[in-house]
Amino acid sequence: MEVETASKDDISADKGSQSPQSSQRENPAPLREASSSTHLATTSQDFEPGFWKPLKPRKFADPAPLGLCAFALTTFVLSLMNIHVLGAHKNSLVIGLAFGYGGIVQLLAGMWEIFIGNTFAATAFSSYGGFWLAYAIINMPGGFGISEVYTNHNDGAIEFNLAVGYFLAGWFIFTTLLLICTYRTTLAFLALFLNIDIVFLLLTIAHFLSHPDGSLPHAWIASSGYFGLAAAFLAWYNALAAIVDDRFVASLFSVLLRYLAIPKILGLPLQQITLLT
Repeated sequence: MEVETASKDDISADKGSQSPQSSQRENPAPLREASSSTHLATTSQDFEPGFWKPLKPRKFADPAPLGLCAFALTTFVLSLMNIHVLGAHKNSLVIGLAFGYGGIVQLLAGMWEIFIGNTFAATAFSSYGGFWLAYAIINMPGGFGISEVYTNHNDGAIEFNLAVGYFLAGWFIFTTLLLICTYRTTLAFLALFLNIDIVFLLLTIAHFLSHPDGSLPHAWIASSGYFGLAAAFLAWYNALAAIVDDRFVASLFSVLLRYLAIPKILGLPLQQITLLT
């Protein structure tokens, strides 16, 4: 019995005669090469979802009231000393406040203002915090010995007062720049920087007009003290206005905070207040 074997030509002919449908049936779908449009993009987030979990937005507290209170209390005590209330005039106690509260705490408030994106408050609080630290360093008895360098020779007290006058004149110029930036804010906030500016001006004049014995004219110093008290209470008021919530407190603070602004008085368009928040 003969067995017929298929030749290679017959096998190739049979393969060539197969239809595309039959070839697709022989190649199952999972083995077919998918087109590039069907590929799913994968990232490291798909394999490490815990590591790439989106962070929840974090809400930071407003550091402006802290900076305002630090400035207010230190200014309040120094102003009472300048006025000689009840005969007290030695400012040694203010040095402790200038280091701890008016200096370090206010400087920290300025640094925290940077994190929330408030350029004005960051500049003001950081700068005035540095002012109080510098004030404490200059006036610290037996500390850095800055005043002793001047007072150890003739006319040294006058020279020291002139140097302090230059120091205060620079702060007067700086505060004037900040005052210009507050003309579109509230009346209470503008009045705060106006009083601070006047305080620096009066103190500068007092040191330039010092007596031959090195003492300062009391009239100028006392005048700066009264404006300093006004600045302290205005700083406390602005701090309170930033702390309280309009939903729980009477509208006194919100009225002064939002509507008694210089643009409103002059008939200019009133913008949203963003210096404290």
